[in-house]
Amino acid sequence: MVGACAAVLGVSADWLLSLSDRPESAAELLASSLSLSEAPRALVDQRIFDWHREAAGYKIRHVPAALPDMLKSRALLEWEYAPHLGRTAGQAIGASEDRLAWMRQSQSDYEIAMPIYELESFAHASGYYSGLPLDIRLEQLEQFERLTTQLYPRLRIYLFDAKRLFSAPLTIFGPLLCVFYGGSHYMAFRDRERIETFTLHFDQLICEADITARQISGRLRALRAAISS
Repeated sequence: MVGACAAVLGVSADWLLSLSDRPESAAELLASSLSLSEAPRALVDQRIFDWHREAAGYKIRHVPAALPDMLKSRALLEWEYAPHLGRTAGQAIGASEDRLAWMRQSQSDYEIAMPIYELESFAHASGYYSGLPLDIRLEQLEQFERLTTQLYPRLRIYLFDAKRLFSAPLTIFGPLLCVFYGGSHYMAFRDRERIETFTLHFDQLICEADITARQISGRLRALRAAISS
């Protein structure tokens, strides 16, 4: 009888029995808590920007797939994205710069965790960054240092040892949602339990980081000195 009533009313039987505070059915809850969306190869796309605006004022926790886009120089953006965007590269980068500027000036706190090797590979133009000119690397390291100093403590960057810790690229938008980047798609969770689980995962990256937010500027200066000598 409870099942029949729930079906007629369009609510869950658990809610009718006061076993849940959510009236939606299990299928509806699953559909609303997990979503997949396309992830185009294009800087900060509209979906990402919308998530940032939705979470304005909350702490944003971020593990980037490479270096964080919001801190990149225009020269690096052009080197990285122009081959994929073709003639629209200038327009896309201009629009991206406006969005990145908004993110930098928002009321959200940003914590970014990434492996040490990512910054080392960038500085020495190895791996993904093979062929990246020295002048772009020097300019970018200088910009990283300037922004991490100017925006601290609202922006905090931590470097962890990938031999001890691992993380897939993800962004946690306060208590609202957790988004994984899978290359061609984003996978977004909105249920509280998963958000809390991956928040604890991110916090472990921060707690066990080899380079803390207070030390990152010194590490950037040392890298600039090493590759410019």
